[in-house]
Amino acid sequence: MKADIRVALVGNPNTGKSTLFNTLTGLNQKIGNFPGVTVDKKTGFCTLADGRVAEIIDLPGTYSLYPKSKDESIVFSVLADKANTHTPDLVVVILDATNLKRNLLLYSQVADLKIPVIIALNMIDLSKKAGISIDIDLFAKKLGVPVVPISARKVEGIDKLKSAISFANKVALQEASIDVEAIAPGLIAKIREDLKVDNPYLALQLAHQHETVKFLTPAESDHIEQLEKEYSFHSQKAQGAETIARYNFINDLLYDTVKVPETAKDETHSNKIDKVLTHRVFGLFIFLGILLFMFQSIFAWSAWPMEKIGDGFAWLQNYLHSILPDGPLVGLVVDGVLGGLSGVMVFIPQIAILFAFISILEDTGYMARVTFMMDKLMRKVGLNGKSVVPLIGGFACAVPSIMSTRTIENWKDRMITIMVTPLVTCSARLPIYVLLIGLVVPNRNVWWVFNLRGLALTGMYIFSLISAIIVAFAFKLILKGRERGYFIMELPVYRMPRWNNVAFSMYDRSKAFVLQAGKVIIAVSVILWVLASYGPGDRFDRIEQKYKQPQYAKQLSPEDLTRSINSEKLENSYAGTLGHFIEPVIKPLGFDWKIGIALITSFAAREVFVGTMATIYSVDGNADKIESVQQKMGSAKNPETGQPVFTLAVAFSLMMFYAFAMQCASTMAVVYRETKNWRWPAIQFAYMTVLAYTASFVAYHLLR
Repeated sequence: MKADIRVALVGNPNTGKSTLFNTLTGLNQKIGNFPGVTVDKKTGFCTLADGRVAEIIDLPGTYSLYPKSKDESIVFSVLADKANTHTPDLVVVILDATNLKRNLLLYSQVADLKIPVIIALNMIDLSKKAGISIDIDLFAKKLGVPVVPISARKVEGIDKLKSAISFANKVALQEASIDVEAIAPGLIAKIREDLKVDNPYLALQLAHQHETVKFLTPAESDHIEQLEKEYSFHSQKAQGAETIARYNFINDLLYDTVKVPETAKDETHSNKIDKVLTHRVFGLFIFLGILLFMFQSIFAWSAWPMEKIGDGFAWLQNYLHSILPDGPLVGLVVDGVLGGLSGVMVFIPQIAILFAFISILEDTGYMARVTFMMDKLMRKVGLNGKSVVPLIGGFACAVPSIMSTRTIENWKDRMITIMVTPLVTCSARLPIYVLLIGLVVPNRNVWWVFNLRGLALTGMYIFSLISAIIVAFAFKLILKGRERGYFIMELPVYRMPRWNNVAFSMYDRSKAFVLQAGKVIIAVSVILWVLASYGPGDRFDRIEQKYKQPQYAKQLSPEDLTRSINSEKLENSYAGTLGHFIEPVIKPLGFDWKIGIALITSFAAREVFVGTMATIYSVDGNADKIESVQQKMGSAKNPETGQPVFTLAVAFSLMMFYAFAMQCASTMAVVYRETKNWRWPAIQFAYMTVLAYTASFVAYHLLR
């Protein structure tokens, strides 16, 4: 879509910037990377009041233009680099109407870059509820910019904001907040003259950030360095002088335009709630209780839709087999592609419920409290509170969680967080755990309330967090670093979740799961079906000849005869040969050659395990009797013992293996991208494989 105007959204964390972005763009958005860096770029499009199309860029949240992380450094780079294709025509600065003093520091810096600015005064409903009175007309007059009161959560004032964007000035008219040149007069003038910079505040920022900004040449950076020495420029002292001057301006502005009562009702309510939810003793138990409720609900609420999706695929496969002639192409599509997909699509309800809970916890402000509560524990194992965000985010997916470690300034803390985040149970492991728990754990309640399967699933999630903490402590002793980590976080007030945002999160994450996992699963299923349907030499012909002998027709029913032929063909196929090759290594874990095939294929993505099982048992089974993958695995027998293949010991051995193993190529790729060194993903793969094998071995031999 071609845009007529480019608009950047800028604001502090917790000001509702992302909510406003979602409100403006709806489903018409995409995520990429900013050029030259690995920081996420969220862009979307919206139609303005005059019919023009605006491209909206959601810049990372930051408290200041002086960055403390890679994400924050992007804000200045995008706003300051005139040659950048992402430089906005207009900046919408989102201010929290309940906390203007803190928010206005960033606004005053952005405004002094002299890019056209509009203020979106968000959470205006909460400020009124708290008794805060804002003279918006005087506020706008003193700043010299349009000020639009909005409530992004309630979708109030959005049309007025779109109109303000439509009719915004093309030149910056905002009033100067401070005398920038007084901070470093000689240096600023010289940088402006030598580098042809037309803005004094941009010149000052270049003096601070010339070593890190990408749009300066090495020669220009060296020249600024030389000028700093010549004019005895001290960056920290200059930042301090600037901040004091800005807060003097902000205090005068707020004194004239804002009347705040002594107590703010929302904050008082939040403090009362925090006395319970963040209690030193009870807070952790409440968090564990919430986790338990989440995973009980995942099993209970998803049972009916999962059953219907499974029945739908089974009906479709049976129907296609009944109307299409037998042949390789039909087998490929029905048993390979559909069989593989059915094993994963059936878990969409559980993925959606998981992401709904995560979205609710984030939206209400509770997830920030979990981060706060875990800070002390994190420090004891060599991390800090900021490490909790990637670890909790790991419940969804390790890839974006590892990318979010950029906010951790301390190198050692960041590396340990990267190394242990894949241990946290992600959504891709959920289908595996649900499948295996459903096979071996009885579906009954204990103490009238708790379902055994829900307890088992909760246990796997808690086990993954404990494992990550223990491994982090080990890395704390191994890795050396002199930097001290620190944790600064603002706790947002408690709010009701935005149900449209929760619904959007469920839809968006489920769609991403289907598209990302589906592409891999289809590719793997096709390859696997070919490998499982054909074998080297004339093995298949000899099997056909063998079962044509009269004694087999007398001894076996037609159904059993077909099953025996299919089983022997699968064992002698290319896939079977590969499975038998690795079987001696995995047999001590209780795994047979079929599970071995799934272990190999699922390295592409963990959830491929389920699709592989579905494909293998579709090839192995009777094409006229399509059952769900769980039923097929439950009825599978060990040919040596005659006992079920998936016993309690084998199922928990498999879960232990997947709890620790690096079964995801994407995670390895993002670890390399974030560390710029293949040594770290190699170390990660090695230690996780050793842990997986050991834990699986112990679990199998304890439970067998």
